[in-house]
Amino acid sequence: MRVATCTMILASLSLGACATVTRGTTAQVTFTSEPPAAMRTSTGLTCPTTPCTLEIGRKAEFVATFSQPGYHSQDVAVQTRVAGGGAAGFAGNVLVGGLVGMAVDASTGSTLEHYPNPVHASLVPLALSKNRARKQPQPKGPVREDASPTS
Repeated sequence: MRVATCTMILASLSLGACATVTRGTTAQVTFTSEPPAAMRTSTGLTCPTTPCTLEIGRKAEFVATFSQPGYHSQDVAVQTRVAGGGAAGFAGNVLVGGLVGMAVDASTGSTLEHYPNPVHASLVPLALSKNRARKQPQPKGPVREDASPTS
C-alpha cells in the first residue's frame, strides 16, 4: 500500500510543470537593424553585428542598445508577457500537475515570451540629425506677443 501511494505521488509530480517541459526556460530573440551590421549590446550579451539571434532566459527583461559609427545609438526595451502557449501549459498544470507544476512554471518563467521579438532599431545618421537642426524654421520679422485678432 505504501509503495503504491509513493508511486502515485511521484507520478503526479512528474507530470507537473507542463510549460517548463514543452517550452523550456530560454527562448531565441532575434535582433535586426537598419542599416544592418550594427553592434548590439545588453546586460552581458553581445551580437557582433545585426542581424543575430541569441538564446535568452524567458524571465529576462532588458534594454538592447544598438550602435554603429556615424549613427546615433538607440535603446530598445525588451519586456516579457504571458505567451499563448505558456498559458496553455499553465492551464495543463491545473488539470494534471496541480500546484507543484504551477509553481515550477511560474518560477522558471516558462510561460513567458519576449516582446518585441524580433527586436528592431532604425538608426539615424549623425549628419542627418545635424541637417535637421540647421533647417529649423526661424520666424521672419518681429514677433508680437500681444497680438490679438481684430475685427
